[in-house]
Amino acid sequence: MASSSSTQSAKNKTLIVVESPSKAKTINKYLGNDFKVFASVGHIKDLPKKEIGLDFDNHYEPRYEVIAGKEKVVKQLKKLAAEARDIMIATDPDREGEAIAWHIANEVEGARKPVQRILFNEITKHAVQDAILHPRQIDYRLVRSQQTRQGLDKIVGYKISPFLWNVVYRGLSAGRVQSVALRLICEREAEIEKFEPREYWTLFADFTTDSGETFSTKLVKINGQDVDITNEKDAAATAANILARLYGVTDISSRVQQRKPPSAFTTSLLQQAASNQLGFGSKKTMRVAQQLYEGIELGPEGATGLITYMRTDSTRISTEAAGQAESFISQHYGADYCGSGQKGKNDKKTQDAHEAVRPTSVFRTPQAMKSYLSADQYKLYELIWKRFLASRMAPAKIEQTRVDVSDHDRQFLFRANSSKVLFAGFLSVYSDQKELDYEARTSTRDDEDREQVVQLPKELAVNQQLNLDRLDKKQSFTRPPARYTEATLVKELDNYGIGRPSTYAAIFSTLQDRRYVELQKRRIFPTELGRDVSTILVANFPELFNVTFTAKMENELDRVAAGKDEYEEVLDSFYKPLEMTLSERKNDPFLPQNKGAETCDKCGKGRMVVKWTASGKFLGCSEYPKCKNIKPLSSSKPKV
Repeated sequence: MASSSSTQSAKNKTLIVVESPSKAKTINKYLGNDFKVFASVGHIKDLPKKEIGLDFDNHYEPRYEVIAGKEKVVKQLKKLAAEARDIMIATDPDREGEAIAWHIANEVEGARKPVQRILFNEITKHAVQDAILHPRQIDYRLVRSQQTRQGLDKIVGYKISPFLWNVVYRGLSAGRVQSVALRLICEREAEIEKFEPREYWTLFADFTTDSGETFSTKLVKINGQDVDITNEKDAAATAANILARLYGVTDISSRVQQRKPPSAFTTSLLQQAASNQLGFGSKKTMRVAQQLYEGIELGPEGATGLITYMRTDSTRISTEAAGQAESFISQHYGADYCGSGQKGKNDKKTQDAHEAVRPTSVFRTPQAMKSYLSADQYKLYELIWKRFLASRMAPAKIEQTRVDVSDHDRQFLFRANSSKVLFAGFLSVYSDQKELDYEARTSTRDDEDREQVVQLPKELAVNQQLNLDRLDKKQSFTRPPARYTEATLVKELDNYGIGRPSTYAAIFSTLQDRRYVELQKRRIFPTELGRDVSTILVANFPELFNVTFTAKMENELDRVAAGKDEYEEVLDSFYKPLEMTLSERKNDPFLPQNKGAETCDKCGKGRMVVKWTASGKFLGCSEYPKCKNIKPLSSSKPKV
């Protein structure tokens, strides 16, 4: 459906076109009778679903068609455009939004009315009215960037998926970014399988002062070397040697460290934090964030956007928002808690001049908004609000104290670390221990000290004698790399420069839908099918499905948006090498699974190679259909 007021006339009004009805409803509240707001409900035109939709004989020009079910929307749009005085297109401020705007502009071209583009990063009265006062033309370079991205994805889907049908079975699909994510997941699984745990032992000692105060330490050096005890026998011998000695304090050192606040959220950081702290999947995070962005009914105030646009790779904060935060912090915490105004940044992966994800007004506290929000909306809003506020606050000042305890000839060195907050700074925002622990891991420190933090006695001095009260031996084993969670996968992709804020949530859900991966206790496991598909893709297209090449293509898209590269050049440089590889592999695919395949025991000519069906896989003669010899495989069904 279009916006709730789509049946009303736009005669002699400014027609404003947005994507969603809820966004239309919120915007409509800020405008007078001179405006008519209409929702296109997303894209109205797209490349054909059942064909590639690119004219390879005409510079890869895309062939668009009205999306099935959108005919009535387009008809109503044209009718309103014909009635309107002028047209403003207010789709989302990114390349997908720019492409939607371009399609809308093309559809209303026949109305011969002025068409302009307006942008806002938040749906508030001030932002919307300011955007109307500062319209611009549609940025065709950004449109071309979206078309390039779509063209690349279509080429991969329509050229490589049939290759998979031929060597595995029909219905499988490959994706330019998703297949690289799958490769990362499968390679991590292979690392885990190959990992051989190594035994090691850690010794902990409790020392007591003459006044009866006890503190815990860890053995960190033996004869000046790092501890390396790999079996119980050596651990017992070391313990016996330790117990036979007297100990005292050999060194006490203290220093004040600054723990800097974290930056405000990008999309990637928001998804990671929501996963770690709230247990939200990426898709859920973006769905709830969209609701907060498009507008929440706030009683008499009506629908209001509570956060800025949630698809961004920038940590930048507007001057106005920074000033608002400073005012709030001064009022509620004191002037000393205001940060130095460090600016967020747009790094080389950042598409545009978006801000970070932040509340549209820091004065709308989570508690004040709670009665208007669902449970999930409240949790995510609180997460965003606290992170933004913390990002604008002063660093925390932490006094780190280190105490070394040794025997007389310093053969054994035990160490204790203590941490004392001198000035809480941004940490004041967080009262929950889980929040504090997460922010402690993600905030930057002048010096990271990962030793266990303990409570030290009030009075300790160098050369003070101590009593060894207790000695514990702990057996441990080195652990393999952890399987990805949605959060750590997003972080990895973001670090490599793969994908964009609009795609992160879709990557994992697509892999799940294709049965390439499964989620168990929030950990991502590749299925047997997923591993087979990844192995085949990487073996046959090693240059295409690797992180370096995929990151390079993402950079190419940004260069197209900046006018530095051309649509046709990018597609040409991608398609021509791919077509050559496909022609080489079409009749002779390289299947690592068949390396060393045995000769068929029935015909003696063929080899017993792996064959796939939707229900599993088996061994079959390569001379099929001349020879129909088949054998079961011990692991024959897609599984985790």
